[in-house]
Amino acid sequence: MPDPEYGLITDEKIRRLRLRVGADLDPANFAPAEISRAAWRPVTNGYNQVVTPDAVRHFVNGYGDDNPLYCDPAYAEASSWRGLIAPPTFVWTMCDPQTDQEVVLGGGDEPPRRLTAAGRELFAGDPLRGTGSVQSRVEYEFYRPLEAGDRLYGKRTILAVEDRPSRKSGRAVHVTWGLVTWNQDRLPVHLQRGTWVRTERRQANGEGVPRKRVQPSAEPYTDEQLAEIDAAYAAESRRGSSLLHWDDVQVGDRLPVLVKGPLRQTDIILWHAGWGQGFPTYAFRLAYERRVETPGLYTRNEYNVPDIVQRMHWDKDWAQRVGAAERYDYGALRETWLCQLLTHWAGDRSWISSIDVEHRKYNYIGDTTWLKGEVTGKRVTGGQHRVAVKLWCENQRGEVTSPATAEVVLPGKDAGLGWAPPVPGDPVDLLRAEIARFAGTA
Repeated sequence: MPDPEYGLITDEKIRRLRLRVGADLDPANFAPAEISRAAWRPVTNGYNQVVTPDAVRHFVNGYGDDNPLYCDPAYAEASSWRGLIAPPTFVWTMCDPQTDQEVVLGGGDEPPRRLTAAGRELFAGDPLRGTGSVQSRVEYEFYRPLEAGDRLYGKRTILAVEDRPSRKSGRAVHVTWGLVTWNQDRLPVHLQRGTWVRTERRQANGEGVPRKRVQPSAEPYTDEQLAEIDAAYAAESRRGSSLLHWDDVQVGDRLPVLVKGPLRQTDIILWHAGWGQGFPTYAFRLAYERRVETPGLYTRNEYNVPDIVQRMHWDKDWAQRVGAAERYDYGALRETWLCQLLTHWAGDRSWISSIDVEHRKYNYIGDTTWLKGEVTGKRVTGGQHRVAVKLWCENQRGEVTSPATAEVVLPGKDAGLGWAPPVPGDPVDLLRAEIARFAGTA
């Protein structure tokens, strides 16, 4: 019998989702490990399971970057990092989100503890099954670089659930997830707070009514517009090994502009090729197995064949059926572009310590994104020389699609780089602290 509340958001569903906040960090919800630590072999679950020069090069080339710090091991050896490192958002390629059936206590570098019977009931299914999910905001804190040979482990949990009205469709819920990662030495690599907006895809009467489209798709370009974009590509520059000192940066300084676009379907394919099989884009038998495991991730296409629901990024018909005017990019792609804008400006001796990005408009196939930034502040804290920067993605209409803020550590003329990784501690405690912080804010 069809579920009359499928795709709808109710008070009871929100209550069930809120019960999960922090529950997968509580040992009381898990049975003892079934294998000893001595007998356990660490398991990573990302598309890339180890940082290699090829994996990093494929990733950066997939978003239009050829920074030798990421692509040329010999160049990287001669840099201040003494070896190849990955760009900040490479963490996406090494962390596949867990499904509800994969919730365990642990991050892969220790024997997993499975849910108790009560825990399995708590995490059974998606309470908001059938609703849409759009990335709204992602905040990153970066603690240390990923270096060649590193493996990455992580833990993801819900930090907060906020009931909000939606202007575009029916009821909406903002779900904020926290993700902490650490390397093979259990040293924290990054903390991420990501907010996804879950919205009803149909009206309460049960009829399949598309959401109102509030943003048009791109118009064809003139030769003059394309020439302007080509000129920006030709003028693109990277500071590289040339030093930018904190002392020489002034509030109000503008960052050199970067351009990305016009966005093509080819660009989405290339991004996916370097980013990996996330969310999950599996093929043939592997897709069948994931569909059996998580049927809610698949709907039928025009051939009546089950296909992944995230195909709105490459299937125009499906994109329009879920309320968009066109196929569109990924939020993580724009976040990666903004990091590239910072590294182009700040150079090899810099460190992006944090970036906070909001996604307010679609970036459709055919749209062009101009990446811009301005220095808004300077401070010295804990021996680190930090610069605050306002960033934004702006489309060809002059509309800001993704505003952002960031902090970058730069070398001081009398203090060297000044960046140092944080004092090691239990990485999962960072998630517990975030839950407490959100609870206090609420």
